[in-house]
Amino acid sequence: MKHTLTPQRYLILLAVMLTASVGDTLLSHGMSQVGPVTLAHLGLLLTALHNPWVITGILCLLGFFASYLTALSWADLTFVLPSTAFGYVVVAFLAKYWQHETITFYRWVGILLIVCGVGFVANGPSLTMHESQHPTDEPTPEIATTGGHR
Repeated sequence: MKHTLTPQRYLILLAVMLTASVGDTLLSHGMSQVGPVTLAHLGLLLTALHNPWVITGILCLLGFFASYLTALSWADLTFVLPSTAFGYVVVAFLAKYWQHETITFYRWVGILLIVCGVGFVANGPSLTMHESQHPTDEPTPEIATTGGHR
């Protein structure tokens, strides 16, 4: 039995991908304003919590966590995590065009390979069905011990 995805479930996967990508990018932008955090200067992490980019990034990542938990409630981890791999492309474009980071050819190739791997995952079922999840034709222990009479 193949577990099919509904449009609502595709939206949840899209939310997982976008909230993680945007949240991580916002955190990166905010932390570049805060500066390097070291063990000697851990107080800067508290300072970071006053940065609006960091706060917005954390809120996006809370949205990610909620949508990720939702997806995991109806699909296997080995389906959910790879199916959101297009987020790597989103992060790369946000980093390049908003953060003005340099993305090397090898990073683009790596991102492409990861996203191509999603094709292998997408062809499989989103949920592994176990024996206990299928109705069986075997009698229940109560019926078996009583010979089928009640």
